[in-house]
Amino acid sequence: MEEQVRVPPGATGLYRAMLVKSASMFSEIQRERPEIENIMAHPDYIDGNPDLIKPKKLLNPVRASKSHQELHRELLMNHKRGLGVESKPELQRVLEHRRRNQLIRQRKEEEESKKPKSPFEQELMKRHQRLDQMEREQEKEEENAPEFVKVKENLRRTSTLTGAEKVA
Repeated sequence: MEEQVRVPPGATGLYRAMLVKSASMFSEIQRERPEIENIMAHPDYIDGNPDLIKPKKLLNPVRASKSHQELHRELLMNHKRGLGVESKPELQRVLEHRRRNQLIRQRKEEEESKKPKSPFEQELMKRHQRLDQMEREQEKEEENAPEFVKVKENLRRTSTLTGAEKVA
């Protein structure tokens, strides 16, 4: 039996024995398999008896659905135009394009932040920081001020706004 079975040249020992055994079992199953035609029942409507009602083939509900038909039609049209199934839908292409542009913008911003800045830009940054610091200090002072001072400032603001509205 071993001469009839093809075994890889590197197979030795237990591995070779398992290959031979499984191959011999497969060949026995193939020899013992009964004919399928003998097992299956033959339908009566093949005889051509006009009294019998011939069964109709059932419709596949998936294929009968409108969405499936539209999808199939779209696939056929894409195939005719030469667009492959692998090509991405328009929405996915647009989203990927946006992501790519966003990554490029982020990289540019990181590179610009790492570059040494000109003296003019440095002065602007210092002024901006000073203004932010002054605003924070004013907010702290306003928080510590008594309630009547806050109300008085609010009244001044509203009176100047109404006066400015009258002029305009």
